[in-house]
Amino acid sequence: MKAVKSRKKVKKVVKKGQAHIQATYNNTIITLTDQQGNVLAWSSAGVNGFKGAKKSTPYAAGIIVRNAVEKTKDFGLTDVDVFVKGVGAGREAAIRSLHSSGINVSSIKDMTPIPHNGCRPKKPRRV
Repeated sequence: MKAVKSRKKVKKVVKKGQAHIQATYNNTIITLTDQQGNVLAWSSAGVNGFKGAKKSTPYAAGIIVRNAVEKTKDFGLTDVDVFVKGVGAGREAAIRSLHSSGINVSSIKDMTPIPHNGCRPKKPRRV
């Protein structure tokens, strides 16, 4: 039987990427991707041990970002464009801790969905 040699996996180097932050009332999730949107690392409050109401706090958002940035050290990520979605408390805290963890924030874009006219209202109550 012939031994099969496996090739060593080449680590890709990504200097510029994207940070997608989803901050809801219940949780905060960050995903770090390359320019095409391929995921390099992600983290959420639940993964980092926060439970219940503590998941949506600014403190939890800071911890989440540090965790995700630590995972991307191998890729050499230095610059990110930030895309924020949602209305949670961790929005600004996540961006601040991205900057403080040594990653240069190039741009910030708010991607929060806003209804143009909303849902159809209830029919008027007859008394």
